[in-house]
Amino acid sequence: MGGDFEAILLIASMLGLVMLGLPIAYAVGLSTIITVYALGLPPEVVLLKLSDGVDNFSMLAIPFFVFAGAIMSEGGMAVRLVNFANIFVGFIRGGLAMVNILTSMFFGGISGSSVADTTSIGSIMIPMMKRQGYDDAFSVNVTISSSTQGVIIPPSHNAVIYAFAAGGTVSIAELFMAGIIPGIMIGVALMALAFVISLRRNYPKGEMVPLREAVKVSGQAFLGLITVLIIVGGVIGGVFTATESSAVAVVYAFIITFFVYRDYKFRDFPKLLHNVVKTVSIVMILIGFASTFGYLVALMQIPEKITELVLSISDNKYAILAMINVMLLVFGTVMDMAPLILICTPVLLPLVVEHAGMDPVHFGIMMMMNLSVGLITPPVGTTLFAGCAVGKVSIEKVTRTMWPFWLTLVFMLLLVTYIPQLTLWMPQLLGFR
Repeated sequence: MGGDFEAILLIASMLGLVMLGLPIAYAVGLSTIITVYALGLPPEVVLLKLSDGVDNFSMLAIPFFVFAGAIMSEGGMAVRLVNFANIFVGFIRGGLAMVNILTSMFFGGISGSSVADTTSIGSIMIPMMKRQGYDDAFSVNVTISSSTQGVIIPPSHNAVIYAFAAGGTVSIAELFMAGIIPGIMIGVALMALAFVISLRRNYPKGEMVPLREAVKVSGQAFLGLITVLIIVGGVIGGVFTATESSAVAVVYAFIITFFVYRDYKFRDFPKLLHNVVKTVSIVMILIGFASTFGYLVALMQIPEKITELVLSISDNKYAILAMINVMLLVFGTVMDMAPLILICTPVLLPLVVEHAGMDPVHFGIMMMMNLSVGLITPPVGTTLFAGCAVGKVSIEKVTRTMWPFWLTLVFMLLLVTYIPQLTLWMPQLLGFR
């Protein structure tokens, strides 16, 4: 068991390497190797724990979910979902902003990725909103903030990562169900905000969609939305596991994209495969190194030390959760979501379970909601960067007007943090507990 010096060395070396610009996966890996030598452990420990981390059947869900999401996002699903959302909210004042948010809610249930949501939906909605007279920064703000729903609404590959980081003690299916209500809450809250802003700025409203066209549009969108029913319905019904459902979703998405929609060409498929493999390889390398990192964290009893530090400040469960939320919000601004889930879960989960009485599923949703705010916050907001690139707007201009959206997301985070039933009611209703 290591002392305080080795624990500080592990954390400080990782943060130092990240600040030097090294990719996070390699920063985590190098910091573990340095600490292994400092502890006098055999170097084989790194390779053994790395292989243990990726040698897990449930991890197969990650590449399959990424693959299914990539196929649907490239295959014309985004346009159909925009038309579908327009039926419900397009005729309201600021309707295009609400269409943007509602489309993200639907698309989040297919892609599970906020960046994919922003690039797919944003490339359609941001130019459309600007042509209708919406401010360009507002258009980007609506797009990137609503895309955080994709992190929460099932299926989310971040939920799979959290289940792994929690040591397999949390059901992926429960996490999927627990994310439904918080994800919808985010969408409704953002639509209310967009409506208020649109009223104040007198943004335009659209026309009611005729019934015949609405039926046609709904039919086209429903084919894609069945992907969500396959994944979520299959898991709830016990037809297959989350991993198996992700594989079935890939097959279905492939058939719909290439043989029904036919907007995507077979000649472009190798490029899509290349992008998927590149994304998955980065995630899996990170998971492998994070497994070794987590082993050292447990070996040096860092969770216990963090617990002692927090409890020395306050043992009130509400204060503990507030401190953790603030800490994660700060971390989320300087590090991406997946590595933070992998690094922070083994450290913080024992603290919130034992001293705040928090359910692990509840904590998982709270953590993902929290870290999703970091995706749209500088200096390392990947979704923010993607939205600004798609909208051709400077990051400075977007961030200056982003504060109402940040406040809305943080308010939703606080509701979910302090009202457990918002996350736990759905799993209980469906008999998961």
